[in-house]
Amino acid sequence: MTGAPVLALRGVSKRFGAVQALTDVHLEVHAGEVVALVGDNGAGKSTLVKTIAGVHPIDEGSIEWEGRAVSINRPHDAQALGVATVYQDLALCDNLDVVGNLFLGRELKKFGTLDEVGMEKRARELLDTLSIRIPSVRIPIAALSGGQRQVVAIARALVGDPKIVILDEPTAALGVEQTAQVLDLVERLRERGLGVILISHNMADVKAVADTVAVLRLGRNNGAFEVATTSHEEIISAITGATENAVTRRQARLAEDAK
Repeated sequence: MTGAPVLALRGVSKRFGAVQALTDVHLEVHAGEVVALVGDNGAGKSTLVKTIAGVHPIDEGSIEWEGRAVSINRPHDAQALGVATVYQDLALCDNLDVVGNLFLGRELKKFGTLDEVGMEKRARELLDTLSIRIPSVRIPIAALSGGQRQVVAIARALVGDPKIVILDEPTAALGVEQTAQVLDLVERLRERGLGVILISHNMADVKAVADTVAVLRLGRNNGAFEVATTSHEEIISAITGATENAVTRRQARLAEDAK
């Protein structure tokens, strides 16, 4: 991708007591780019995402937003910049309808009361823009399928007009048809010029929608690959540490120089 990235992490490290969760991690996300963040369990994916989302402030390194250094110390800081995160548990309220979930905490008001008509109109416009098929915006979330719940959660993240959307395992518990629906939505986010960070263990999903794959291993970068020119086997090898690549060779050289 050309041009300055919307989001850039430079040498980010994070420690929890004696546990070094992240060490000197670099990551760039451009507008209109889907970056898949992959790695084995315990690689640091969730920790890295939470540093971007403001859940865990970084200990070392820097975070840049549109070319300028910023501090993200709490979720509100990330949201104010334009970062929206959809966690794996979705955090939807089953007893509320689609409109109520989309505007939960961001309700529109008119003359001191809830603007139900305005929220319903905007909800329909948002869902139509994303080509999301829901029987009715007034149907309770409890009546929706897993795939429909996932796309509602993603749509809710877009209410605040973010520039970066983080999706944590969006297809983990979905069937084939529902997974296809979510992947279609990821592509529409890219078409709208948003940067997308996609955490996934499913290599088929990654190859289907991602532009770049960033591999984490044991809390460190272990390769960044262009999906169009990289084989499935190369990515798996970087995840498992079964092969050398430019990043690991450079780290080994730097370690030798430091001795």
